[in-house]
Amino acid sequence: MSNCLHTLKGFRHSCEIISYAVWAYLRFSMSLRDAEDLLVKRGIIVSYETIRVWVDRFSQQLTRCIRRDRPAPNDNWHLTRWLSQ
Repeated sequence: MSNCLHTLKGFRHSCEIISYAVWAYLRFSMSLRDAEDLLVKRGIIVSYETIRVWVDRFSQQLTRCIRRDRPAPNDNWHLTRWLSQ
């Protein structure tokens, strides 16, 4: 996920922190203040306004990377053993 946002030079926080904050905000439908609290619990001091700027700026790029990297659907059905017997 961090290699998706390789254009983050010049930011105070690392690419991993920014992509994690944006991913958590989008994935878990949390508020910006909840995302801020999540980072504070990990020892990263960031305001909710900074997270809002990151989400506005990088959410489309991160979403494209996640969709690109997920496995493609196929015609194989994976049944459990008790269904196939």
